[in-house]
Amino acid sequence: MATPAATEAATEVATEAATEVATEAATPAAHLDAQLDESAAAHSRGTTLLLNVAHTIDHMFLLIFAAAVSVIAADFGMASWEQLMPYGAAAFLLFGLGAIPSGRLGDLWGRRPMMLVFFFGMGITALLASATQNAWQLAAALALLGAFASIYHPVGIPMLLQSTQRPGWTIGVNGLSGNMGIALAALSTGLAVKFLGWRAAFALPGLIAIGCGFVFASITPAETHAPARRAARARTVPASVVARVFLVMTTAAATGGLIFNFTTNGNPELLKQRLDGIVSDPAMLGLLMAAVYAGASLAQVVVGWLLDRYPLKRIYVVILALQPPLFLLAARAEGWTLYALQILFMITVFGAIPFTDVLIARYVDDRMRSRVAGIRLAISFSVSAIAVALLGPVVKAAGFPVLMVALAAIAACTLATVTFLPGGDVASQSVK
Repeated sequence: MATPAATEAATEVATEAATEVATEAATPAAHLDAQLDESAAAHSRGTTLLLNVAHTIDHMFLLIFAAAVSVIAADFGMASWEQLMPYGAAAFLLFGLGAIPSGRLGDLWGRRPMMLVFFFGMGITALLASATQNAWQLAAALALLGAFASIYHPVGIPMLLQSTQRPGWTIGVNGLSGNMGIALAALSTGLAVKFLGWRAAFALPGLIAIGCGFVFASITPAETHAPARRAARARTVPASVVARVFLVMTTAAATGGLIFNFTTNGNPELLKQRLDGIVSDPAMLGLLMAAVYAGASLAQVVVGWLLDRYPLKRIYVVILALQPPLFLLAARAEGWTLYALQILFMITVFGAIPFTDVLIARYVDDRMRSRVAGIRLAISFSVSAIAVALLGPVVKAAGFPVLMVALAAIAACTLATVTFLPGGDVASQSVK
């Protein structure tokens, strides 16, 4: 369930968004043109690149633990990885809950300073994780990592969307960057574990994040006004439609978040189990897992391109309809058949990611996009923290087949929710 704080914040932001629909349309156009609108200023290529790299860092750092959990558990004297896995739940809980204050600060304080906090915070906490000596210390370090990771989605993505004329494509490329982080987590952690040890899997990326922070500070100019202080833009989307979209978006984000976290955190051990006797080298398993994520990540670019040209609802429904049968087939598949199905169901999981960000870009004013995104993420990832906490115990008690059947049922719920979205081509309803 969503937390009371997230629910209360969601009601507040939804009410504010609906109210602004009525008031902004009455704002004189001349007055709007006279105001400074920083969202019209395009980012430099360097800033855009670093905002996408930040998405890679965000997802990569959160999954280093899952990719190395077996080795860490052995190092800490635990009998199996299932015992250690719940210690990572706090990271995903704070990843979700932290999105509320992160989004609010992004709108009211500024997105550039929040991104600096992100880069340096991620780097320092990764270094802390590399120095931990027991499960509880690691849990604390991962919790801090999750808190800093919560900054990116409600701040970095709206910062990218400020100047874009093609939100679908921009989000698709950004999504590819984020999912490359998932691939890198599997690949770099596998290599680090084999040659340097699991601590290096945290420490080396941490140093890179800190370096990115210094570069971002030097090339990205300070904001003259925080987003919330910018002028409003006239729009024609009815308040009832905004409220309906917000409800569907948050509900679908919660169920979709469960699927995303169950799969990305469980895939390494699923692949290891189903390829037992075929592939056992951790570096090779990491390479195979990275190939799954890299290939599936291309789906987001394709989906982003389609979203700028065709009705959103139609594409969303098609992608979601593919998930239940793929999960059911994967429940009993073994060997390379499982590997092929893993690629296919991850294509649909990654392909579904751009939709909520495109909905925000089309229906929510830039002045409050970080807050709306923060609410959506808080609900989604608070629920998803349950996935991380339950993954080990569920697999230990019932096995991966039961987990995959449960994912098929959750995917069906997401599909049912999305059918309530407004139909037709809503590209003309974009809000700058």
